Amino acid sequence: MLKKCTCLLLLLCIIPLSGCGDQRILEDLGFIQTTSYDLLPDGKLAISVSIPQADPETTAKREVLTATAESSKEAKMIMSRRTGMLLVSGQIRNVLFGLSMAKNGLHGHLDTLFRDPSISSQVKVSVVEGHAGELLIDDYRQHPRTGRYIDMLLEKEALGQTIPKVTLFSFARDFFDQGVDPVAPIIKKHENNYITTNGIALFRDDRYVTKIEPQDALIFAFLKGKFRDGQINIELAEPGDTKENVMFSSLISSRKVKVTRGAQGVDKVTYHIKVTGTVLEYIGDARLSNDRERHELEKRISKYISKKGDRIITLMKQHQVDSLGIGTVVRNRVGYAQWKKMNWRQELQKLPVECLVEVHIKDYGKFR
Repeated sequence: MLKKCTCLLLLLCIIPLSGCGDQRILEDLGFIQTTSYDLLPDGKLAISVSIPQADPETTAKREVLTATAESSKEAKMIMSRRTGMLLVSGQIRNVLFGLSMAKNGLHGHLDTLFRDPSISSQVKVSVVEGHAGELLIDDYRQHPRTGRYIDMLLEKEALGQTIPKVTLFSFARDFFDQGVDPVAPIIKKHENNYITTNGIALFRDDRYVTKIEPQDALIFAFLKGKFRDGQINIELAEPGDTKENVMFSSLISSRKVKVTRGAQGVDKVTYHIKVTGTVLEYIGDARLSNDRERHELEKRISKYISKKGDRIITLMKQHQVDSLGIGTVVRNRVGYAQWKKMNWRQELQKLPVECLVEVHIKDYGKFR
């Protein structure tokens, strides 16, 4: 009986002590919010991290650490020796890659992030036009926490369809899937102390090859899939014509992709896109209250979007990238056995792809 009581007493002492082994104090932790990667001319990595400050005794909003190393884990060890906080990766929201890194290929670095179980697959991936570290290190007068500034900017722009929301998961999925290449939003630092999105980066496998300009980003969204909400400014006038400008808002877009088969395989791919929206602003001579003139305007907007869509597809063919995933639709149509026989990048260059757009103006304001 005495032995049983002694064992029970020892057990009661051990249980609370074991709970103290992994104790962490919030003020002692450095929660990395944003990480940037740049490739230096000597092949080393320049890595920077932004850490929001939780210590109430300091006036600084964040701590920024930088290091140059052969790998990201080595850089983290170097940065850890420069701060009194324990660096943890569980709160990373954004990963920024400089253009030099994106052109060299991202797969190895994304693989490192995936291997870390503390990093979420929903971390957003972006390309910085220029040096990613400089953009992250810089202080922006109206946004004291740069990491939060970047995160809110990307979230808001993705809701408006001007950039795609790209995460570690979606980038890796498109990289490993057949018949589609990854994309990523581009952000840029400006001299006047602010950051903007600046188009969409197109990758061939994991390497950046070209970009879609910001004014054409919504056209890319029309081609990529269906969505609700968003707005686009359309300049319909040709050079020398009277100014005609439409702000098309509250957009609802859907699209279907039709693959036409022939004796030699696939003859043609056709995009059928339907866009419905509200004319928020119109500068021109057409009277929107007149049915005939309004329908004429719808046809001109359709023609404008079709023309822009054709240009994006031509750009993809020139650089042998399939950022829209045309290959996945073709693969599903022809079957996997025939798909395996194709050299898809070469097939895409000679495959006719047509954009047919139907625009409907559902509302044009109170003035009739």
